[in-house]
Amino acid sequence: MFQTQVEIPISSLKIGYEDNIMSLGSCFADNMGKKMSTAYFMSDVNPFGALYNPISISNSLELLLQKKLFTEEDLFENRSLWQSFSHSTLFSDSTKEDCLKRINSRLEFSNRFLRQTNVLIITFGTAWVFQKRGDGKVVSNCHKLPANEFIRRRLTIDEIVTEYKILIQKLKSQIPGLSIIFSVSPIRHWKDGAHENNVSKSILLIAIDELIKQFSQVYYFPAYEIQLDELRDYRFYASDMLHPSDVAVDYIWKRFSDTYFTELTGQIYRKLEQLATDLAHRPIHPGSDEYRTFLNKINERKDKIISAYPFLSNRIK
Repeated sequence: MFQTQVEIPISSLKIGYEDNIMSLGSCFADNMGKKMSTAYFMSDVNPFGALYNPISISNSLELLLQKKLFTEEDLFENRSLWQSFSHSTLFSDSTKEDCLKRINSRLEFSNRFLRQTNVLIITFGTAWVFQKRGDGKVVSNCHKLPANEFIRRRLTIDEIVTEYKILIQKLKSQIPGLSIIFSVSPIRHWKDGAHENNVSKSILLIAIDELIKQFSQVYYFPAYEIQLDELRDYRFYASDMLHPSDVAVDYIWKRFSDTYFTELTGQIYRKLEQLATDLAHRPIHPGSDEYRTFLNKINERKDKIISAYPFLSNRIK
């Protein structure tokens, strides 16, 4: 075996199809969240868009706990687009009305979803933050505004731990049954340089370790370690040599599911994974008898799954 295996302790936390799962964080959180959605889990992924630093993730969860809805005062205009410092460019729009509609419709859904969430997955990407000059607020996205409008600095371990101790207590008080899985994104922030990237990731790792020691319902999944130690060959990276390749994402997802899925969840997932693959198939000749037979077989299999697991009836289209 030509790799070092990352040992993951058996977890007391188990995830099933009855759970609601919210995932926030870097674009790696998007990758894992899409796996959840494709597998027909009840999930909500990055309601503010991708978030990279711990403070922006914490601020976003605070907004959800407050049931915050945005107003014109929360937006600014830049390059003919209305934007929010709390959101990615996915929410930007040419009119403030459409921008607010896009932001608030998503918030209304996520405000409700968070209160029904059993498992919250938080993925830290970097310890570096951008603070607006003047009010010192950490922004989630600079939206390509001039660099002199921000102060860039690196968070300390104590800052992150203090921030999340308060946040976790709030989450516990409002959502008593909530479990939290932290991870660190394996995506390297190479613009900072190799050393600074490693220092940043180390800060995140130590902060999470401190939180695990203080809260029984907090867990850690070693996505970062799996990518760097098990998948260290460059064939497991995308063309930029920084992001995990699809093969790597699939592998990390398997390690995640092996760690947290119940046996029944794993059985259901394997059936649904094949079903999702078949449903996504796009035929060359959609009017052919062969394709109609194929569709009939899919529908028969879908009906069998729904009959065996009725709670999936509203999720499988």
